[in-house]
Amino acid sequence: MEARDVIKRPVITEKSSAAMAENKYTFDVATTANKTQVKIAVEEIFDVKVDKVNIINYKPKKKRMGRYQGYTNKRRVAIVKLSEGSIDLFN
Repeated sequence: MEARDVIKRPVITEKSSAAMAENKYTFDVATTANKTQVKIAVEEIFDVKVDKVNIINYKPKKKRMGRYQGYTNKRRVAIVKLSEGSIDLFN
C-alpha cells in the first residue's frame, strides 16, 4: 500500500490541537492500514521520526432520514507521537 493511500487526511479538532503541544498528531487512515504501515507512511511523507502510533476504530452510527435508515462511514484514526526535535507538521 502506497504512503498516500494509507493516510487520508489530518484531523483538526479542539482535542487534537491540544495534543499537538505533546508532539501528537492525528490522521484519518485507511481502514486496512496497521500501525507499521502508518509509521512508515508518516516518516516517508513528512520526513520525521515517529516514536509511537495508537489507532482508534470508530464504528458506523445509525442515522435516520424519515422512515429510511442508513449508517455513517466507519473510520480509523491514528494518533502519531513524534520523537523529540522533529519538525512541526501543521505550521
